[in-house]
Amino acid sequence: MSLKARLTQPGAPVHAPGAFDALSALLIEQAGFEAVYLSGASIAYTQLGRPDLGLVSFDHVADVVARICERVDIPLIVDADTGFGNALNVARTVKVFERNGARAIQLEDQTFPKRCGHLAGKGVAPVDDMIGKVHAALDARRSDETLIIARTDAIAVEGFEPAMERAIAYAEAGADVVFVEAPRSQDEMRRIIADLKGTPAMANMVEGGQTPILTRDALGEIGFRLVISPGALVRALIPAAESFLRALKAEGSTVGYKEKMTDLAGVNARIGLEEMLALGDRYEPERREAAE
Repeated sequence: MSLKARLTQPGAPVHAPGAFDALSALLIEQAGFEAVYLSGASIAYTQLGRPDLGLVSFDHVADVVARICERVDIPLIVDADTGFGNALNVARTVKVFERNGARAIQLEDQTFPKRCGHLAGKGVAPVDDMIGKVHAALDARRSDETLIIARTDAIAVEGFEPAMERAIAYAEAGADVVFVEAPRSQDEMRRIIADLKGTPAMANMVEGGQTPILTRDALGEIGFRLVISPGALVRALIPAAESFLRALKAEGSTVGYKEKMTDLAGVNARIGLEEMLALGDRYEPERREAAE
């Protein structure tokens, strides 16, 4: 079932944890999730060691998209920031990300340089500019199964009511999913669903952000069809890494920490070493001749 079809199904919403590379995406798939979200913020955190301030480039994201889609089979939802420029850039972004394997592409109405959706100091582009980007994205995609997600960051800039006017306009422009970033209460979250009148809506769960943290099922009861936890894995990994490094520095060895670690065999099992060796054997001349 495609991601587009899944969003129309009754029951719990699709929950997509945030990945930042092929390994994190693989672990998300192995944990049984239906989709994975490529978080621009998490790429900045892990691969640049920097905050989410628009520092990640188009080529960088395109490369990560290709690496993830070569490794996992579940749908990849890609955070494409502002589309990396104007409507022409948006069209190229959609074409390249879709070709590299993305099944949903999220665009936002921030001005550049953009910021994390839960940071202050953002700016938003004129509504008509964003509508043009939505149209460009829809025209550029090769398959109707590739979802275009339109995000507005206007709550923090213009207030809730103007943000909803933008969200409705993006839905009317043809966006497959609408994402109103950083609602501040469950009442606002319910208004998003009511005002969109059936257009699938996405919820973003950010620990320490502006939006109340709710479970997937609770968000589904409100009416959200897609839920992302974009930076949660990074925020879980940081204290684990810090704890390990403190122990390693204090003890000078991993011996005292190894029960909390995955050993070499465990890593290889997760990343498919035996399967790859078996596949390689199929193409070795002596192995092929023996099989014949």
